Amino acid sequence: MRQTYIVAYDVCDPKRLRRVFRTMRGWGDHLQLSVFQCELSKRELVELRTALAAIIHHDEDQVLFVDVGPVEGRGSESIRALGKPYTHPERHALVV
Repeated sequence: MRQTYIVAYDVCDPKRLRRVFRTMRGWGDHLQLSVFQCELSKRELVELRTALAAIIHHDEDQVLFVDVGPVEGRGSESIRALGKPYTHPERHALVV
Protein backbone atom coordinates (compact mmCIF):
# COMPACT_ATOMS: atom_id res chain seq x y z
CA MET A 1 0.00 0.00 0.00
CA ARG A 2 1.31 3.42 -0.94
CA GLN A 3 1.30 6.24 1.59
CA THR A 4 1.40 9.98 1.01
CA TYR A 5 4.30 11.73 2.76
CA ILE A 6 5.19 15.37 3.11
CA VAL A 7 8.98 15.62 3.12
CA ALA A 8 10.51 18.87 4.33
CA TYR A 9 14.21 19.53 4.71
CA ASP A 10 16.55 22.13 6.18
CA VAL A 11 20.06 21.72 4.80
CA CYS A 12 22.79 24.17 5.82
CA ASP A 13 25.27 23.82 2.96
CA PRO A 14 24.20 25.05 -0.54
CA LYS A 15 25.95 22.13 -2.27
CA ARG A 16 24.19 19.53 -0.11
CA LEU A 17 20.93 21.47 -0.49
CA ARG A 18 21.13 21.18 -4.29
CA ARG A 19 21.90 17.46 -4.03
CA VAL A 20 18.93 16.88 -1.74
CA PHE A 21 16.67 18.87 -4.08
CA ARG A 22 17.82 16.88 -7.13
CA THR A 23 17.29 13.62 -5.25
CA MET A 24 13.82 14.65 -4.09
CA ARG A 25 12.74 15.61 -7.63
CA GLY A 26 12.98 11.94 -8.54
CA TRP A 27 10.68 10.87 -5.70
CA GLY A 28 7.85 13.36 -5.47
CA ASP A 29 6.14 16.61 -6.37
CA HIS A 30 7.81 19.89 -5.44
CA LEU A 31 5.27 21.92 -3.45
CA GLN A 32 7.30 24.75 -1.94
CA LEU A 33 10.93 25.71 -1.37
CA SER A 34 12.08 22.68 0.63
CA VAL A 35 8.82 20.71 0.68
CA PHE A 36 7.80 17.73 -1.44
CA GLN A 37 4.75 15.50 -1.56
CA CYS A 38 5.70 11.88 -2.18
CA GLU A 39 3.58 8.78 -2.73
CA LEU A 40 5.76 5.90 -1.55
CA SER A 41 5.59 2.24 -0.70
CA LYS A 42 7.40 1.05 2.44
CA ARG A 43 10.35 -0.07 0.31
CA GLU A 44 10.54 3.27 -1.54
CA LEU A 45 10.44 5.11 1.79
CA VAL A 46 13.48 3.13 2.98
CA GLU A 47 15.28 3.77 -0.32
CA LEU A 48 14.60 7.52 -0.16
CA ARG A 49 15.68 7.77 3.48
CA THR A 50 18.88 5.87 2.63
CA ALA A 51 19.63 8.14 -0.34
CA LEU A 52 19.11 11.28 1.74
CA ALA A 53 21.08 9.91 4.68
CA ALA A 54 24.09 9.56 2.38
CA ILE A 55 23.87 13.25 1.42
CA ILE A 56 23.09 15.17 4.59
CA HIS A 57 25.31 15.91 7.57
CA HIS A 58 23.36 14.43 10.45
CA ASP A 59 24.63 16.94 13.02
CA GLU A 60 23.76 20.01 10.88
CA ASP A 61 20.84 19.13 8.59
CA GLN A 62 17.31 17.85 9.10
CA VAL A 63 14.81 15.98 6.91
CA LEU A 64 11.26 15.48 8.17
CA PHE A 65 8.86 12.80 6.87
CA VAL A 66 5.19 13.36 7.68
CA ASP A 67 2.90 10.41 6.90
CA VAL A 68 -0.50 11.85 5.93
CA GLY A 69 -2.15 8.55 5.07
CA PRO A 70 -2.93 6.18 2.22
CA VAL A 71 -2.77 7.54 -1.32
CA GLU A 72 -6.32 6.31 -1.96
CA GLY A 73 -7.94 8.05 1.00
CA ARG A 74 -6.92 10.66 3.54
CA GLY A 75 -3.53 11.20 1.89
CA SER A 76 -5.10 12.69 -1.21
CA GLU A 77 -7.36 15.07 0.72
CA SER A 78 -5.29 16.14 3.73
CA ILE A 79 -3.52 19.20 2.32
CA ARG A 80 -5.32 22.48 2.94
CA ALA A 81 -4.14 25.91 1.84
CA LEU A 82 -4.35 29.39 3.27
CA GLY A 83 -3.91 32.12 0.67
CA LYS A 84 -3.18 30.86 -2.81
CA PRO A 85 -5.20 27.66 -3.36
CA TYR A 86 -3.44 24.30 -3.38
CA THR A 87 -3.69 22.38 -6.63
CA HIS A 88 -2.72 18.74 -6.78
CA PRO A 89 0.29 18.33 -9.14
CA GLU A 90 -0.57 16.91 -12.53
CA ARG A 91 0.79 13.47 -13.36
CA HIS A 92 2.26 12.83 -16.80
CA ALA A 93 3.34 9.52 -18.20
CA LEU A 94 7.02 9.40 -19.13
CA VAL A 95 8.12 6.80 -21.64
CA VAL A 96 11.84 6.14 -21.70
